[in-house]
Amino acid sequence: MTPTGDIVLYGSNPGFALPESSPFVIKAEVQLQMAGLPYRKAPGTPPQAPKGKIPWLDDRGETVCDSTFIRAHLEQAYGVDLDEGLDARQRAESWAIERMLEDHLYWAMVWFRWADPDNFAKGPARFADSAPEPVRAKLREELYARKLADLHSHGLGRHAPAQVAELGARSLHALSVLLGDKPFVMRERPSAVDAFAFAVLAAILTPFIDSPLRQAALRLPNLVAYTARMMGRHYPAHDWRHD
Repeated sequence: MTPTGDIVLYGSNPGFALPESSPFVIKAEVQLQMAGLPYRKAPGTPPQAPKGKIPWLDDRGETVCDSTFIRAHLEQAYGVDLDEGLDARQRAESWAIERMLEDHLYWAMVWFRWADPDNFAKGPARFADSAPEPVRAKLREELYARKLADLHSHGLGRHAPAQVAELGARSLHALSVLLGDKPFVMRERPSAVDAFAFAVLAAILTPFIDSPLRQAALRLPNLVAYTARMMGRHYPAHDWRHD
């Protein structure tokens, strides 16, 4: 099927010195770029989303929610394969790496972005700025409490900050070893897993939010260089600085 340019990606806005505040929006956008499909972006918030989370896609009237299902839709509808060239084992390894990043490292990043009071105050708390002034304080309290509940339900939120950092650092080290001296995670050219690897690393390395997790990432030069390489490739106009 030939793309018509009617693909609309709904998601976050720039924030935290990143081109998008949500790593999952970055993942979906980077995979759209990898697929070579024309699209446009539109702002969207979780309360507006069909499943209560961003991103979601509108493709000529067909709504697709969740970045993983967005990828599947793009590949099926437009005949692209973002893992083209990978054998069956490499595809399995790619999926396992993506799950480590999305279901573990991402949540460690979220802990330091949301649960740390100072980072929350200068970052996620600002999501309430557009609300009427009389309800902003209550809305911020609700956002904070909801995210803490999410983290507790996940499991990472039950640990002390140093333990969260320790667990996150182990995933960072694992990714660093897997990347090695390759330009991209699986090979010499990008594949699907690079979209979220880049997204979560950028969210950790942004100097807007400091944390022990960020300091651990800074001690892994290949991850720092990889993030800068991906940023230049997919968001060349963004003024990226990790220090």
